[in-house]
Amino acid sequence: MRSVADDLRHADLEAVARLSIEERIMLALALGDADLDALQHARGIDRAAAIRLVERQRQSGRNPSACMRAMIG
Repeated sequence: MRSVADDLRHADLEAVARLSIEERIMLALALGDADLDALQHARGIDRAAAIRLVERQRQSGRNPSACMRAMIG
């Protein structure tokens, strides 16, 4: 049995599949901006601080490469 959520997910996938590559890129950028705006409002921070927070979280738990370790010291 299909749920309403399954139907909506399927409709979204079909809609995105009909977009051109340029439209998909624009959609991805717009979704990223919307997420950044939501983070700004939730944390009460400006755009630059939100970007720094996302970049720090992206690096959290990652091991730097040997060449980066050599460059940083």
